[in-house]
Amino acid sequence: MPNTEMPTRSRRAFLRETGLAVSAVAIAACADEKAAAAAPAAQNSGGTMGAHDTAAATANAAAAADQMDAMHEAGIKAFPAKTAGKGNQLLAPRVEGGVKIYDLTAKVIKWEVEPGRMVEAWTYNEVVPAPQIRVREGDRVRVNLKNELPESTAIHFHGLELPNDQDGVPFITQPPIKPGQSYTYEFTVPAGNSGSHMYHSHHNAAKQVGLGLLGAFIVEPKTRGRYDNVDVDYVMILNDGSHGYTFNGKSFPATEPVVAKLGQTVRIRYMNEGMMIHPMHLHGMHQTVIAKDGWALDNPWKCDTLNIAPGERWDVIVKCNNPGTWAFHCHILPHAESAHGMFGMVTALIVQK
Repeated sequence: MPNTEMPTRSRRAFLRETGLAVSAVAIAACADEKAAAAAPAAQNSGGTMGAHDTAAATANAAAAADQMDAMHEAGIKAFPAKTAGKGNQLLAPRVEGGVKIYDLTAKVIKWEVEPGRMVEAWTYNEVVPAPQIRVREGDRVRVNLKNELPESTAIHFHGLELPNDQDGVPFITQPPIKPGQSYTYEFTVPAGNSGSHMYHSHHNAAKQVGLGLLGAFIVEPKTRGRYDNVDVDYVMILNDGSHGYTFNGKSFPATEPVVAKLGQTVRIRYMNEGMMIHPMHLHGMHQTVIAKDGWALDNPWKCDTLNIAPGERWDVIVKCNNPGTWAFHCHILPHAESAHGMFGMVTALIVQK
């Protein structure tokens, strides 16, 4: 039979050989741990947004920074960029028998939101936002709507406390206005219901308002108060529908700056026709909040950032005591800025000397 016995070794030799092997493994493991620990320290800065690679070559980082800076600069230099069409312009009524009459046509058009970007828009009188309507407490008002849309619609006068049959909600207060039909709303503007209000579709509204069927409806008080005689009265309608993030139907750099002279007082009427909140932040000067949803506040208060929820209207006063061009934007930053530069909900308050 073959000899299957293992060669004999001394106990001392066995311990010496296994000890050397264990030491080698331990040394290798320590080296791997040190390398693994050193790598993140060299490559990542960490932070609340997660680890950021900072190990790129300096030349590549500089080139990337130059490219990003150039995009930001180009957007700023283009502001305010020219585009076709301007909404939110005052609509003069015709007056018959003491009634102020406003004629509106709902129609689909192409609208330039920013230079070169054309979108489908559903409009009143072919502009986004719709023409601005301004009336006074006690006025008798008639609004004639002709529907040239491919679907039914209606108008709701948001914030006005009207008779039920004038509320503009299909199947609750009226029939839908079908394509090709016309409909008339008529009411007396209630006393005590002055302030910043809106008008918009209330039928398939997530689509129709998002596409542009919206406008400002301002009711002036019979007796003017301390905030009704300002130097600049500016309506800013916010939207975040199919056209992207917009102020008065335009995205930066095509947004319109608010312009005032040093020492003047500006009243800004925020109106959120979108489906998201938008905290509006003004650089350089505080805002004094004077009204909510058209109702004057007994105790105005100051802020630099004011959150505007969907459907809300907030009125603020700005005393223009700090000259310069001041950034003015939604402070949900993805609504206003990216690596490609500012966009969307950005404009400026320009205080001229």
